[in-house]
Amino acid sequence: MNARQSRRGFIQSAGAAAAALAAANGFEAAAGDAQSARPSKKTRRFQLAMASYTLRKFPLDEALAMTVRAGLDRICFKSFHLPLGADSGQIAEAVEKTKQAGLALYGCGVVGMAKPEDVSQAFEYAKAAGMSVIVASPSIELLPLLDEKVKEYDIRIAIHNHGPGDNKFPTPQSVYEKVEKLDGRIGLCIDIGHTARIGADPIQSALDYSDRLHDVHIKDVSAAAASGKTVEIGRGVIDIPKFLETLVDIEYAGTCAFEYEKDQDDPLPGLSESVGYVKGALAAMRV
Repeated sequence: MNARQSRRGFIQSAGAAAAALAAANGFEAAAGDAQSARPSKKTRRFQLAMASYTLRKFPLDEALAMTVRAGLDRICFKSFHLPLGADSGQIAEAVEKTKQAGLALYGCGVVGMAKPEDVSQAFEYAKAAGMSVIVASPSIELLPLLDEKVKEYDIRIAIHNHGPGDNKFPTPQSVYEKVEKLDGRIGLCIDIGHTARIGADPIQSALDYSDRLHDVHIKDVSAAAASGKTVEIGRGVIDIPKFLETLVDIEYAGTCAFEYEKDQDDPLPGLSESVGYVKGALAAMRV
């Protein structure tokens, strides 16, 4: 399939996703009925969103429509959907389209930062788009510059761990150890799939580094090993309900963005199944 999905294929995907989401909503309602006599003493402070890398094969308009179809109301743009080199008019147009779709554009990423110019560009881009967080993969040498920029712009940096093969930030711990003495607006985007793939514990990582947790990429993987691949949430090895419960317990107030890397040409069915699983788990927790 080419980068632009055919109208017929798009409608078929949307229909499959609608069916998956309807089933998930039924599960969510049933969970609520079963638990109605036991009000929760906990409050969920975090929100769910789309990491638009999931929709990397689709143009902006279709990506926005698919995000809505999946039942999400927030989005973090990868540069496929709004290039980092976009001018002010292009940024304003994309922001307006996002608003018209009923979505909040909260951040961008993952943004690679190899040189100082990349840092400056990312902050100007995020400022122009009204974003509150940049999910980043910077060179270690640029951390002092990032420390200056978060103070200047009051925009958070969430450094993303990429697991096996990442020689800069493979684990949440490797991020935390490098940023803990910097401004508190520099923190982590814990990718729970890559965390599991390198043999670390996503749940313990959220507990250990909660004071610097600025973003989460939520997904599931087939194995807690480098060979692990993205699967629909609930079908893999990560204890998703326990992870969500941990986010509630630590009073995480950021965003959990779905980064569903499987089925890049037709991600909507598996994405919707994943969103439904997470919403059902949260409903069962009464949060």
